[in-house]
Amino acid sequence: MESQNIISKLLIWIISNLRHRQLLLSLSLIIGLLSGLAAVLLKNTVYYTNELLAGRLAVETSNLLYLAFPALGILLTVLFTRYFIKDQISHGVSKVLHAISRKDSVLAPHNSYSSMVASTFTVGFGGSVGLEAPIVLTGASIGSNIGRFLKLNYKTITLLIACGATGAIAGIFKSPIAAMIFSLEVLMLDLTMWSIIPLLISAVAGATVATLLLGKGAVFYFTLHEPFFLENIPWYILLGILTGLLSFYFTWCSMRVEARFQKISSPYHRLFYGGALLGVLIFLFPPLYGEGYETLRALLSGDASEIAAGSLISGFRDIYPVLIIFLVLILIFKVVAMAATTGSGGVGGIFAPSLYMGGVAGFITASLINNLSFINVSERNFALVGMAGVMAGVMHAPLTAIFLIAEITGGYELFIPLIITSTISYLTIMYFEPHSIYTKRLAAKGELITHHKDKAVLTLMKMGPVIETDLQSVRPDDSLGELVKVVSKSRRNIFPVVDENQHLLGIVLLDNIRDVMFKPSQYDQIRVLDVMDIPPATVSPVENMESVMRKFEESGAWNLPVIDDKKYVGFISKSKIFSAYRKILLQFSSE
Repeated sequence: MESQNIISKLLIWIISNLRHRQLLLSLSLIIGLLSGLAAVLLKNTVYYTNELLAGRLAVETSNLLYLAFPALGILLTVLFTRYFIKDQISHGVSKVLHAISRKDSVLAPHNSYSSMVASTFTVGFGGSVGLEAPIVLTGASIGSNIGRFLKLNYKTITLLIACGATGAIAGIFKSPIAAMIFSLEVLMLDLTMWSIIPLLISAVAGATVATLLLGKGAVFYFTLHEPFFLENIPWYILLGILTGLLSFYFTWCSMRVEARFQKISSPYHRLFYGGALLGVLIFLFPPLYGEGYETLRALLSGDASEIAAGSLISGFRDIYPVLIIFLVLILIFKVVAMAATTGSGGVGGIFAPSLYMGGVAGFITASLINNLSFINVSERNFALVGMAGVMAGVMHAPLTAIFLIAEITGGYELFIPLIITSTISYLTIMYFEPHSIYTKRLAAKGELITHHKDKAVLTLMKMGPVIETDLQSVRPDDSLGELVKVVSKSRRNIFPVVDENQHLLGIVLLDNIRDVMFKPSQYDQIRVLDVMDIPPATVSPVENMESVMRKFEESGAWNLPVIDDKKYVGFISKSKIFSAYRKILLQFSSE
């Protein structure tokens, strides 16, 4: 133990003597390598878990084991998180955003491995979710805990979190550019030009590790058989509108289904209902099993009918209307299967489901257009562009979607349609839903940090440090003479009036008694109750600072009382808020 302390102190001393920029560059490389290794490890553990189960699962025929494996995986996940981790680790990206905005960028050490284990159980056993959000949480946690160990400040730790997330995405997709853009778009960091350099280093490190250990091939092999024609632009605009509407359905449906599961108090009842629903859906629609990347590979290789292999309609898959109806039903129920997986206790992300639904939607759209007879478009190109469209809409991240799809498929020749469809999809969903699936819950609580610097600083501010508790309180039945004695001993000009239960009844301002406080003849005749005012507004100790500032503006007050369950806590003043705001702004904006 003593030797460990000596090593720790030595490391901290070495780090403290490095220049800040040198430190950031070194740490971004280390974090990128570790995050890339974590991504490779996760992909391999899930792959071999799937392979182990596939030996006992006849994938090409309808098999009742489809009903058991996903539920078993979720059960193992629930047991792991409930009794070993004892923490909620689902919705990894939202958890990272919450840590940045409300927890000083602090992520628990177990997040560096717990999401990997839990998602291996969930996805490896057939849960209908992706691995990307868990690996983002893993990489972010690596960055957070390295920064905390070295006792770095909030802004630096936040940048290291972004480096971890960037390295993880680059590692799991082998797409460094998209990984960096993801951190800028989704994590919504307000970075300077210099701060982008560590992200680039982490992205390259993560992608390099993955390429060395997994090979150079793209996640989806894609050969452009049909080139992009300018006359097809209107159809790509149509695809953008459809994928935007589909993105809204994705967000709305997943929130509704998960909310229904949250109303079930017992985690084991949730597991039973979710596992049963997921098992039935996978039994009816085998392509819903697991991440679904095999379905996308089939679409991009032109073998759409293979998607229905092993399903109840396997014998009719060459009949066009039957295949299209089957794909539409998959499109509808994929998000239900995803939400049932996470709502019942599974751990996974929405990257893979959004890519899945986008690919299927793009293929269906192109297929229906081609059946109009007067025009022909590429079904494979539309499937690829549709992937970007749904991802752009669901994540509210069009740039990430454009570069991710181009990088993971090698489809750089389709940049123009990728840009068109992703942009239209984003604009379409923004009309209905201003927040992404990651940020919707945080925004409702006022805990979402954004690129808007003023709102970002207010989000980072906490009530506790700015609540003033040194004000002298008085009782409503106290005489003016007793009040004057309190005034003579106080340095403040506000006096809260409370009852015996510490409930706030009103406030006395020094201006209220200025004309009588020097008239001793009035001391026994006037009571505090006679001179107190009702405060124009009150605030809660758990209220977000943006709401507090709104109350200050609406009331015109300079000081407002803080009330917790009707009991007086203290006061909060504009001057204190402005002082705290300035300190955070300096920390937030400094290079």
